Amino acid sequence: MTKKQELILQDLKTRYKKSTLSKREMANELGISYSTIDGYIAKGYGIPNYKKLGKAKNAKVVFNILDVAEFLTQTIKIA
Repeated sequence: MTKKQELILQDLKTRYKKSTLSKREMANELGISYSTIDGYIAKGYGIPNYKKLGKAKNAKVVFNILDVAEFLTQTIKIA
């Protein structure tokens, strides 16, 4: 894990105090709308790896914060 990933991971852990993020929280982190997250999931790109909890069309989707930290490291610059 790189220094940037560690910093982002620590920030996410401090703010959310859990190991996964919801679609709404992920949208907030990326600065995009909830429906855009749904669109990215449908297209299969533009977001970090996620886990769908169930088989229903509207099953809950969660993002592991380790995957989120890695994704954010690749998409943002830290001053």
